[in-house]
Amino acid sequence: MRSKTVGAEPVNAIYQWLPSAIDARIRVVAWLSLVTEILIVGTGGAVRLTGSGLGCPTWPTCVAGSLVPTPEMGIHGVIEFANRTMTGLIGIIAIAAVVLLWRLRKERKDLFVLAVILAAGVLAQALVGGVTVLTGLNPFIVGFHFTISLVMVCFATVLVHRVYLAPGPRALVVPAGFAGLAHATSFVVALTVMMGVLTTASGPHSGDAAAGRTGFNAELLEHLHAWPGYATLVLTIVLLVASVRGTLPVRSYVVTLLVVELVQIVVGLLQANLGLPPVLVGLHMVLACVLAAAMTLVILNLKAPVGHPAALPEFAGNGTARN
Repeated sequence: MRSKTVGAEPVNAIYQWLPSAIDARIRVVAWLSLVTEILIVGTGGAVRLTGSGLGCPTWPTCVAGSLVPTPEMGIHGVIEFANRTMTGLIGIIAIAAVVLLWRLRKERKDLFVLAVILAAGVLAQALVGGVTVLTGLNPFIVGFHFTISLVMVCFATVLVHRVYLAPGPRALVVPAGFAGLAHATSFVVALTVMMGVLTTASGPHSGDAAAGRTGFNAELLEHLHAWPGYATLVLTIVLLVASVRGTLPVRSYVVTLLVVELVQIVVGLLQANLGLPPVLVGLHMVLACVLAAAMTLVILNLKAPVGHPAALPEFAGNGTARN
């Protein structure tokens, strides 16, 4: 294909097809990234909860001499391979995001960097997944694998949020005290989730009958997981009351966070009292990702772009703080 150069940028059909401004293609890919990052936690949970963790006993192939599962591997091989396939889909979406943002890599460096991080995260997850298999489902590595997924969900949430915002500096649209309380709540959310990861790693769902567990007291960890969970609920209620009384623009996101927490608590109590049924445990894992995304959105919406009065209704002249 013949091409010419204008300034330092090549001009050809492919380059001209790439977005020169944020459009529907970029927003759709951003949403696909977030949705699939959450979905893979569900497929990964299915692998663990059905005892299919070693359904593909080798890596990067599924079994020696075959990239895909063989009939002898049964349903466990199919489940594990489906999870690996989901990783490939997320990788394609991540690469698509990088490509679509290439022309905007200088103007919207924030979005391009996020896309690159998500693409690198796919590679990192593939490598950690390989180590997980090769170490026979070491519970600490399995927990680390899940933690990376949570972090990727947060990055994908930031990407979705940013594709709807103008570039440039942002300013607080809430009082500093409210922002501080929101950040404190995010810390307690992270603590709750991490204790949940450790609790799951110490419980009965190891991913394979031969896989080891942490050796920690699972019953004690259940309580250590629940306590910060209830603290999160209390803090979120305080945030909601403050945001409604102050008519803060973040209040709808706080409501969403509260609803997710309530659903997560109900599911957590049900699974604990029903003997940890796999379906509820899997739902609890997926909801942890939704919780992380909801908390991330609350933090992101503490600020709005400077110079956009619609985003800063009653705070334009109220001593807002810039980045």
